[in-house]
Amino acid sequence: MRSFDEIYAISAERHGGPDALEARLVKPDPKITKLAEDRWLSIMTKCIFQAGFNWKVIENKWDGFEEAFDGFDVGRCAFMDDEKFDQLLQDTRIVRNGTKIATVRDNAAFLLELREEGGAGQVLGGWPATDYIGLLDMLKKRGSRLGGNSAQYAMRFAGRDAFVLGQDGTARLIAEGVIDKPATSKTAMKAVQAAFNEWMDQSGRSLTEISRVLAFSC
Repeated sequence: MRSFDEIYAISAERHGGPDALEARLVKPDPKITKLAEDRWLSIMTKCIFQAGFNWKVIENKWDGFEEAFDGFDVGRCAFMDDEKFDQLLQDTRIVRNGTKIATVRDNAAFLLELREEGGAGQVLGGWPATDYIGLLDMLKKRGSRLGGNSAQYAMRFAGRDAFVLGQDGTARLIAEGVIDKPATSKTAMKAVQAAFNEWMDQSGRSLTEISRVLAFSC
C-alpha cells in the first residue's frame, strides 16, 4: 500500500498540481455536531430518493419535498398518519415512491430515538472518524434504507467527516491492495477503515480529504 504522500502526488499530477488539487478538496464542517435534526432528516431523505434515480430531478424538486414534508420537522414526520401518507402519494411536488416516502417516517422515528443518546448532532456528527464503519453499520441497522452508498453520501453531504466508496475511490483501494473488489463485507470494510486510519495518521488529514484524494488519483 502506498503512503498518502505518494497517492497525493499521483492525484496532483492528474489535476494540475498541488494547488489545483487542494482547491478541489472538501473539509468536514467543524460545527457538524450542531446540525439540527430536521437537516439530518432532509439530507438522509434526499440521498435515499437519489439512489437509483436521476439526481438532477430530485434536486430540482427539492423545494417541493421540503414543503410536502413540513420542513422535515422530525416530530411531525415521525407521527405521520395514514391520511398524510396517502396525500403524499398523490403529491406532484415530490417523487411519489411509497417505499421511500415511508423511510421519512421511519428515519424521523430513528432520530427521535437518538435524543435519548445525546441527539443526532452528537451521535451522527460526533462519531469517531477512526470508527466510521461503525457509524455506517449502525445507520444500516437502525435507519431505513441507510445502507451502502446512501448512508455514505448522507454523512458526506451533511458535512461530517466521511469517506465515500465510489467507483474511483474503490479503484484506488483495489490498486493499493486494500481490497480486491468493491467493499461490501464486514471484513472488507474493516480493511478500508484500517487503511484510512493509517493515511490519517500519516497526513493529519480527514477522511473526507483522503477520500477525495483517492478518487482523484484514478
